[in-house]
Amino acid sequence: MNKPNIVLVMSDQHRADMVGCMGDPVARTPNIDRLAAEGVRFDHAYCQGPLCMPARASVLTERYVRDHGVFENSTQVADGTPTFLHRLRDAGYWTAEIGKMHLWPHGESQDRSTTAMGDLMRSYGFDEPIETVGKLASVRYETPYTDFLREKGLLDEYRRFIASHRHSGAGTAPAWQAAPCPLGVEDYADAWHGTRAARWIDSYSRREPFFLWVGFPGPHDPWDAPTEAIELYRTSEISLPRSLNRPEIPFSGPFRTFLKIFLAYSDSASMTDDAIIAMRRAYYANVTVIDAGVGKIVDALARRGMLDNTWIIYTSDHGELMGEHRMITKMVFYESSVRVPLIVRPPQGTAPRVVHERVQLMDLSATCREIAEGGAIPGSAANSLLAALRGEHEPANITALPSENFGFAMFLTDRYKLVVYEDTGEAGQLFDLMADPLEDRNLCADPGHAPVVAALMEEHVRPFLATAPKRTHRPLVERAARRVQ
Repeated sequence: MNKPNIVLVMSDQHRADMVGCMGDPVARTPNIDRLAAEGVRFDHAYCQGPLCMPARASVLTERYVRDHGVFENSTQVADGTPTFLHRLRDAGYWTAEIGKMHLWPHGESQDRSTTAMGDLMRSYGFDEPIETVGKLASVRYETPYTDFLREKGLLDEYRRFIASHRHSGAGTAPAWQAAPCPLGVEDYADAWHGTRAARWIDSYSRREPFFLWVGFPGPHDPWDAPTEAIELYRTSEISLPRSLNRPEIPFSGPFRTFLKIFLAYSDSASMTDDAIIAMRRAYYANVTVIDAGVGKIVDALARRGMLDNTWIIYTSDHGELMGEHRMITKMVFYESSVRVPLIVRPPQGTAPRVVHERVQLMDLSATCREIAEGGAIPGSAANSLLAALRGEHEPANITALPSENFGFAMFLTDRYKLVVYEDTGEAGQLFDLMADPLEDRNLCADPGHAPVVAALMEEHVRPFLATAPKRTHRPLVERAARRVQ
């Protein structure tokens, strides 16, 4: 039999628990649930950084954030860095991408067309890049999606809407605002991406097996699902998060600066219960639009007779707080921020199974390499999950799983979660997840837990930090320390 195709579907900012197959009674995700019913669900998958570019750079390179150097959304993977895509291409695969990859900064640029990034994406290992950006960046960049809106006479209205919904971290509106997008569902960004991916599959005619990475821009903020999609949840009972307690602010240190910046970014002070419920309803609606796109992709594979020879992976780059601790987005290391959905349906499907051991998001890259019979990547920190997918054995539970961004690092063990500032080793948060699963009580300053911090530092933190991180500039907290008191 020919080598199997691989389809990697990565949404942006989809937290692990807000999907039907994870037991959420509200989420309408029949297509993702079907993948889980015919595949393997990893219910403790963690990103290597709760921020777009750090997490995605780790997937691309199979390295931790400190080793690839993309610790904020302002740098990119260095030229010449080996990627898993190079190994897939060497193994005879045609590698394509459709959508938001976010492997380069989406800030101001002289050339604001994503086609100009084609050479960079090819250097990372994509034979065929069809590149778009997220909703907020679509105000500035020309992409295949904005071309679609322009042809339909909708682009100016859409850009005005998005520009007015850039929250206080970037512009004008409160972060928790949840006004619906004026576009119909069929023209909404995530619907377009699902349709475009299905069309690519329908037209694929090369002899090589393919690897297709589909990057949905949602359910990332703004919380702008179209009215049509929100109506699906109009009568649903949307619950508040399990914890609405804002995080304790340390008296001093870099983590104090970080939390104060983040609380302001979230517009936490004005975030009411009603605002949280409105956000969550819109978020569910956006997830459902993405789920419909997943269905289109699966249907296209079935139409082409490819479904029985294709691996399908559904995941996200990081999670979303969605009102937990009266905050939104990601970046801090709460479970809802660092934990991601990871579902793998093998060719022809399999009996449903759930893997409970902790795995890393970048493990899916090593898994793709093994599926493709591709070569190794020197210095890879990822572990293939193929044996676990075949039911041969469970993945080895990682003793202390790291996740990093903005110069901070989380270390997650069976019981504890410790967050430290990498440059000084100063601890910012310690949670006992057995006694406090909601992560409400920061034990860092508790004298009774000083031995726990000391042991974690000695066994896990210092060995991990022994190699200096790659940094092209100072972390955010150092740049902002003087203006945040």
